[in-house]
Amino acid sequence: MNVQRDSLLPLLQEIQNELGYLSEESINRIGRSLNLPTSKIYGVATFYDQFRFEPKGTFHFRICHGTACHIEKSARIIQEAERLLKIRQGQTTRDGMFSIEVVNCMGACGLSPVISVNEKYYHGIQPRDLKEIIETCKAKTV
Repeated sequence: MNVQRDSLLPLLQEIQNELGYLSEESINRIGRSLNLPTSKIYGVATFYDQFRFEPKGTFHFRICHGTACHIEKSARIIQEAERLLKIRQGQTTRDGMFSIEVVNCMGACGLSPVISVNEKYYHGIQPRDLKEIIETCKAKTV
């Protein structure tokens, strides 16, 4: 058993919990500390969808794409969020204001489709609703 490799996942989780994402610098430090190539660390981190490589935006959109939400056309909501924010899922806007994360299930299947913005939940969402939600977020920063 390789103790160093066994330490990798807990270290990645600890850094993610502390920083909110895995920075290139943190991955390099782990590599030096555990004597592992960074490619191995990235390989492990990209295998698990819990890890992010960019910080979350001030307003973090989580869009459910589980079975019930998928049936209710959550793909259209994802596409519209990406279009309006000009980023793809897993990314953060350049100004750090918005980020998008697509999740497998939010546990609110009866209310689908569902999104959350900073843990505030919206249900029965339609693509046309996103513009107003985004504008409300922007107004909160003024």
